[in-house]
Amino acid sequence: MPCPALPDGFDATDPDLLQSRIPHPEFAELRQTAPVWWCPQPRGITGFDDEGYWAVTRHADVKYVSTHPELFSSNTNTAVIRFNEHINRDQIDVQKLIMLNMDPPEHTRVRQIVQRGFTPRAVRSLTDALRLRARAIADEAGRSLSADGSFDFVTRVAVELPLQAIAELIGVPQEDRARIFDWSNKMIAYDDPEYAITEEVGAEAAMELIGYAMNMAADRKQCPAKDIVSQLVAAEDEGNLSTDEFGFFVLLLAVAGNETTRNAISHGMHAFLTHPEQWELYKRERPSTAAEEIVRWATPVTAFQRTATQDTEIGGVPVKAGDRVGLFYSSANNDTEVFDRPEQFDITRDPNPHLGFGGGGPHFCLGKSLAIQEIDLIFNALADALPDLRLADDPRRLRAAWLNGIKELQVTAR
Repeated sequence: MPCPALPDGFDATDPDLLQSRIPHPEFAELRQTAPVWWCPQPRGITGFDDEGYWAVTRHADVKYVSTHPELFSSNTNTAVIRFNEHINRDQIDVQKLIMLNMDPPEHTRVRQIVQRGFTPRAVRSLTDALRLRARAIADEAGRSLSADGSFDFVTRVAVELPLQAIAELIGVPQEDRARIFDWSNKMIAYDDPEYAITEEVGAEAAMELIGYAMNMAADRKQCPAKDIVSQLVAAEDEGNLSTDEFGFFVLLLAVAGNETTRNAISHGMHAFLTHPEQWELYKRERPSTAAEEIVRWATPVTAFQRTATQDTEIGGVPVKAGDRVGLFYSSANNDTEVFDRPEQFDITRDPNPHLGFGGGGPHFCLGKSLAIQEIDLIFNALADALPDLRLADDPRRLRAAWLNGIKELQVTAR
């Protein structure tokens, strides 16, 4: 296999790189020449006591690793591909209590419980309330323009519906949504110096969120209500979540259900405004395929990781037990073996077998249908209330190792 022509020191988890761009040219080179490629790293720079990981960049290989949890563990080193050099192993290991970082059979048990909140019926029951909230968010953004007609789309629009959806789903009072937003920001922003968030501040925010959720669970155990929290925790001895498990479930929701959908909406708006023919098409026809293409285009989680449980192979490349394996969804979602002209933003793309919700297997995103509904509702509301939106400035990207984040997107409605 030929050696890939990559810049010296290339690492697709480098937060400085991801703050500036997603490395699509390098991913294309890897898919062509070395789809399973060893990426060396200085020992300890990512929080792991090793010297690198295998970068898996092809769609088929990402799916293979994702659907073989007996060979590739989420629990051994967690699914987060890069922390930073300041984290210690105990801080990593405590995250194994989150469902994202569990392996079967424990993962199977917890997922079977929490998926009660994400049945098609449960998601449909939120539609009318979320449609009204989406319209209110769009209308309020239009009413609160600055003197020049501009506003930050991220804070005025993109953050709101995912937070309100979580609040609606699990019964968090709407007046507490700003606290959830603040806690989740602190948990994932430790790589961005603008936020000046340390690992300690992030850990403290996580504990505050977990404590908030645990108190909610304890209240429902004492006084069950007709809500999803009561269904998940009220009868622990009947196969429900413990108070601790519910706390970590809400922690996962705050990141997986909030940060990712927020960034999909932000990237989706940027894509529409830099592809105005697609915005005109959307306003005219409202294709049901748009939300899936927004997720493919955005791929809010650029990568997660697994750890090999035994000596094995990926795409014919030997991988040793204990090796970390990076699953690069951003690359898989632009694989020309799967997608026709993936570099084009096409809201009519169908079929669209993207891996923006994971590569299948036990960790396929539990909240996919809710996320798609939120994206669909907010863009329908924006097309009605703010059809003349235009880009006012380039987006400001989040400095992060595994999130494709936008922290500011200035738009104008005049």
